[in-house]
Amino acid sequence: MREKLLVMIEELCGDEIVREDPDIDLLEEGLIDSLDYIELLLKIEDEFGLKMSPSELTREEMATPNRIIAVVEKRLA
Repeated sequence: MREKLLVMIEELCGDEIVREDPDIDLLEEGLIDSLDYIELLLKIEDEFGLKMSPSELTREEMATPNRIIAVVEKRLA
């Protein structure tokens, strides 16, 4: 699951830094924008069958690859 999420994030960002530094702030570093964020949520929904509504998630929860992974793990549990 972690690997699938990292691949998704890396593809959206177009940069493998998300693997090298999974605590990098994706929005702050300009690696994704709001449309990429929505696309990521849709991909997570499709891949894992989770409902990922932007209104239910805070920016802090979804700021870094590690935090995104933690949110998905929690929802899958």
